[in-house]
Amino acid sequence: MIKKKIFINLLAVAFVMTLAFSAQAQNKSLMMATTTSTDNTGLLDYLIPHFEKETGIALKWTATGTGKALKLGQNCDVDVLLVHAPPAEKKYIENGYGKDRRQVMYNDFVIIGPETDPAGIKGKSISDALNAVKSKQAVFMSRGDDSGTNKKEKLLWKNAGIALPDKEKWYVQTGQGMLSTIHIAQEREGYTMTDRGTYIKYQSQKGGNAPLKVLVEGDQILLNQYSVLTLAPENCPKAKYDLALQFSDWMASQNAQDLIKNFRLLGQKLFIPNAK
Repeated sequence: MIKKKIFINLLAVAFVMTLAFSAQAQNKSLMMATTTSTDNTGLLDYLIPHFEKETGIALKWTATGTGKALKLGQNCDVDVLLVHAPPAEKKYIENGYGKDRRQVMYNDFVIIGPETDPAGIKGKSISDALNAVKSKQAVFMSRGDDSGTNKKEKLLWKNAGIALPDKEKWYVQTGQGMLSTIHIAQEREGYTMTDRGTYIKYQSQKGGNAPLKVLVEGDQILLNQYSVLTLAPENCPKAKYDLALQFSDWMASQNAQDLIKNFRLLGQKLFIPNAK
């Protein structure tokens, strides 16, 4: 009888410990909102297992446009953000929704289109290229989703002295992620703006010989900076700020920066580390 009671007590202790460990494991988890480019390219599938192994923190993510990602953070639906729209990010912090912003990597935006280049934009500056697209009324695919890419595209039209042509038939808003928008542009034999990382992913899907080619690149304004944002505890008291800060620190660590530097497709770097 005594042995039986001891056994039952041991089972009870084991059960309580299991619940405790389970609760601890749940607490050591993060939910992140990020851009479609970090997901479409495979970067997160490559990076996150290293983060989880080194920190013991389980990380899940939802990929959407930066505008929607910021909204998810504002509504306290996630714990941390990885996004690429610096002006919107800074305003987000000024408005009390974000706490810390740490830049971690970059690539650049490019204009891609069919090799036939009906608007003749190859090699032009970004402003001249957009004016040529408008003049020729060449098909241009926009994400139209308030993503970081879409925000940048709107700025480029403005800088080129062109009102956003969102009512023109040749200007098509897909409402889709970057990779999907590229495929639609290919089907329509049109132009689009993409981050280089997603373009390289598209190239790899086409065996290195993609129908859409890079036609405009290199302008300083086409820089595409990615940053980690933590949420302001005052706005989202239940968000896991300490764990989010660990993720931000890890992304800026030498190990993570080396992993980003070594992430390649078709021998090309998709992102360049630049943590500060």
